[in-house]
Amino acid sequence: MRAHLGDQLVIESPATGAARRDGEIVGLRHEDGTPPYDVRWSDTDEVTLVFPGPDAHVRPLDHGPPGTDTSDAEPASGSAPQAGAPNPGDVGRRVAVERRRHGLSRGETARRARMSPDYLAYLEEHPADPTVATLIRLADALGTTVTALRGAGIDTPPGQGHALLHPHLRDLTPTECRALLSTHGVGRIAVTTPDGRPAIIPVNYEIVDDDIVFRTAPGSAAAAAVGTDAAFEVDHMDDASSQGWSVLAVGPASAVTETAAVRRLVQHAHTAPWAGGKREMWVAIRPVHLTGRRIAPADRQAANGH
Repeated sequence: MRAHLGDQLVIESPATGAARRDGEIVGLRHEDGTPPYDVRWSDTDEVTLVFPGPDAHVRPLDHGPPGTDTSDAEPASGSAPQAGAPNPGDVGRRVAVERRRHGLSRGETARRARMSPDYLAYLEEHPADPTVATLIRLADALGTTVTALRGAGIDTPPGQGHALLHPHLRDLTPTECRALLSTHGVGRIAVTTPDGRPAIIPVNYEIVDDDIVFRTAPGSAAAAAVGTDAAFEVDHMDDASSQGWSVLAVGPASAVTETAAVRRLVQHAHTAPWAGGKREMWVAIRPVHLTGRRIAPADRQAANGH
């Protein structure tokens, strides 16, 4: 019998062949993937060291039909990722993004989620199907939800959670607004299109020398901001805690045309435009007015002296 991290260990009834207990393999004791295993049981959420008997079999990550055995599979890699470039699944990508967004190391995240750092590394670097109990602990450690980690709400607009019982809405200072704008992200530019219609366009933006810059295509709706006083908005909503913030920047927009300046922007860009296509026109907004608001629990604000 051989297994990989994330596989399921299934214990069957000798009489009926039906699964009577199963758990997620969260630790390997041998590099070749042979027993014993550290197993987190789905019925108790406890981790125990297991020496599988004849009534046990390993169900691999693709969760094939009961009775699937991996005794002839390739040896597992133990605590180290398998050779080759990581190929994370969607859950792993979302876990990694949330972890980095909070500035957490894998070790600290694993400690908060009560799991092995090796198993967290495996989740982030390989396609995996962790148990609901594992997702709940990860979501709690990362301040998000199981639904968000699974991506089930990708087509749902934010803000559908219930309002706080005692919300506190406060204005943000310009310094706080600049901190929330940070270095890059996705924001929205408000423009009047050439046919006279108002439009709000989402764009990937960068912060360079206090300017908000983004790439677009000449003649596009977003390019209509050039030569005007533009309004640019960015926000973040946390449905799980019913909290959020928004920042509005207003200032003149201009096209960046100087060759050295364009080269510098291209070299330091954090990401290519998500919309794809040829977008080689850089637009810069110099914020003249920065305003923002944050919604948080009233008691939290009182505790912070606000």
